[in-house]
Amino acid sequence: MRAREIPPLALDSYQRAARIILSNHLVTQTYPDRIALPLLRRWATELRDDLLDLFGYRLEVTETTARLFTIADRLDAGAPAKTATDRTFDRYRYAYLALALAALGRAGNQITLSELADHVAASAAQVEGIELATERAADRDAFVDAVGWLATRGAIALADGDAGSWAANPDAGEALYDIDRSVVIALFRPSRALQHLRSVRELLSGRGGDSDPAAFDRAVDTKEVARRVRRALIERPVVYAAELEEDEQLQLALPRTAADVELLTGLVAERRREGVAMIDSSGRLSDIRFPGTGTVAQVALLLAGELADHLLDPDGAEPVQLPVPDRQATALIDQLDGAVPLSGIFDSLATDAPDNAAPLPAAEPVAYPFVEDSRIRLTMASLVDRFGKTFAAGWQADPEGLGRAAVALLDRLSLVAAVPGGILVLPALARYRGVVVNIRDRTPEIDLFPHSSNDSKDTFA
Repeated sequence: MRAREIPPLALDSYQRAARIILSNHLVTQTYPDRIALPLLRRWATELRDDLLDLFGYRLEVTETTARLFTIADRLDAGAPAKTATDRTFDRYRYAYLALALAALGRAGNQITLSELADHVAASAAQVEGIELATERAADRDAFVDAVGWLATRGAIALADGDAGSWAANPDAGEALYDIDRSVVIALFRPSRALQHLRSVRELLSGRGGDSDPAAFDRAVDTKEVARRVRRALIERPVVYAAELEEDEQLQLALPRTAADVELLTGLVAERRREGVAMIDSSGRLSDIRFPGTGTVAQVALLLAGELADHLLDPDGAEPVQLPVPDRQATALIDQLDGAVPLSGIFDSLATDAPDNAAPLPAAEPVAYPFVEDSRIRLTMASLVDRFGKTFAAGWQADPEGLGRAAVALLDRLSLVAAVPGGILVLPALARYRGVVVNIRDRTPEIDLFPHSSNDSKDTFA
């Protein structure tokens, strides 16, 4: 591992570079900022070796871009593309983004927004269920969001005009963009030609659906198993041993598995009997800070503390124990596969991948405490009574919606698992037992800190 050869005084710089590329995957001269690419270029050789050795990731660094080609072991619906106003992309925005990127690949050095819209509209007309009608304001807004996503990453740069004015009135407004071809090329580099796929499973590695006949021979290789576990450590908020296969559990239990990730990234492994969480005190790798600011994050922290206190109360009733439902995103895979346009050229090019997946032996499911929706509503009612006046105005009028948002955040962080009729409380929630509340008189938000001052700085990776 090359990180072991780096002098201690330079290790922090190396770890910052590793966190940047692991959290962004694409770095350009302007994205995520202007100092990221020079830092990555400084450590390109060492990072290339370590990322390949530890995770099986391939890193390409040029004068204008750095691109990390990752390996997906499972689908994650919790990390969608977002607009500049933090709005989640819908299917139309994703479609416009893909079609705009294809159009930019065929364009020259510059393109107007209306010209790009015409190209996207013509391509969309060939795909069933997708249409870009520039006379509709909703379509224009969605298209501008997709263009803004590309502009943020440096694929295009505004040279003149304003996209907002075009979205408001395409007859009066216009925008001209310079195209950075190196970024356009780096953005879309799939591991397989998408026209050859019939299922998104074929983009997953190993047991997830790799069409390589040798994939399942590799799956039992110790080095590949260790890579899968390390990928899980940096991609999941918490890695529970119960969610892993037997060979992966053995790798998770080895101290060196998490230690290698710690050395590369600067994260700190928090190990418990049930699993491992990589704690990001820098806040530079995690996509969600927790504890965090804002009403939803703070109420989620309060709710976590209340639930932990309730379940760990020695005088309380023994809760019902239930297993976590299937977390393999089967429904998401089916939903994505249902959107594949198999008609026309796709049908002629797509090939059926051989079914190499041998059935895995079923492990005894682990059960976790079940908390009913009624208990959550009662807890939320208590929190609203005590702290409701400090919540953001929009949430004060919708306490039920606030409760759902708080539970969704806890679920995203693998602190709970949402199930019909309630939630299952997962082991990592216990670290937030004994939350202490401090309310600042001069701010409308509540300032929450966990019982431990160190925990208040922790963020799940």
